[in-house]
Amino acid sequence: MAQKKVNLWTRQDIKSLDELEKNSVLRITQNHIDKKFDIIADYITEVYQWFITAASQRVQKPEDVEYPIWCSVSEENMLRPTEETVVYVIEVDESEIIYFDSIKWDYVLNHLYIPTDEADADAYREEMKRRGHKDIYSFFEKRTAHFYPRERKQIVESWVRVFDIDQRDIFRVQANIWEIRPDMIKDIIHYQG
Repeated sequence: MAQKKVNLWTRQDIKSLDELEKNSVLRITQNHIDKKFDIIADYITEVYQWFITAASQRVQKPEDVEYPIWCSVSEENMLRPTEETVVYVIEVDESEIIYFDSIKWDYVLNHLYIPTDEADADAYREEMKRRGHKDIYSFFEKRTAHFYPRERKQIVESWVRVFDIDQRDIFRVQANIWEIRPDMIKDIIHYQG
C-alpha cells in the first residue's frame, strides 16, 4: 500500500542548495545550529537533544543525522524566503514526519511543565506552592538546578506532550523530518525582493 504524501515547507540557508547538490541530501548539522543561533546555540543544542531522543522514538532517525529539519505544514504559515534563504516545497511520506505542537514547544524552550489541560496546570501550580516554590522558572538555572532534581524530572517527563496535537491548526502544528532528498523537492522558492 502506498504511503500518504504530505506537502511541507522549510526555509533554509541559501548555501543549502550547494550542500544538496554536493551530497545529494540535505541534513542539519551542529555547524548549522551554531551559525543560526550564534550565542544561544549551546542552549538550543541542549533542548534539541531532548527533542531528538523523543522524536527518534516516533520516526527512526538515520544514524548519521544530527538534527531534524523544521517545517511548516501550510504555505500560509511558512517562513518566507529572505535574501540569504530559500524555501523548499517538499513532498514527504507521512510516515517520515514528526508532528508537534509549536505552542507546547515554547514550554520546552522555556524549561516549563506542559500540562495535559487547565485542571492539570492548576494542580501543578498548587503542588509547586505546597512544596514552597515561588519561582517555577528557575529549576534549570545552572547555579541552582542541582537543588531541584525532582522538579526537573517532572518537567522533562511532561515534555513528551509536545507531540500530542490537541488542536489541528496550521498556525500551531509544525513538522520535523530528518533529511531532504532531491526526490522530495517539488519546488524551491527564492527571494523576490
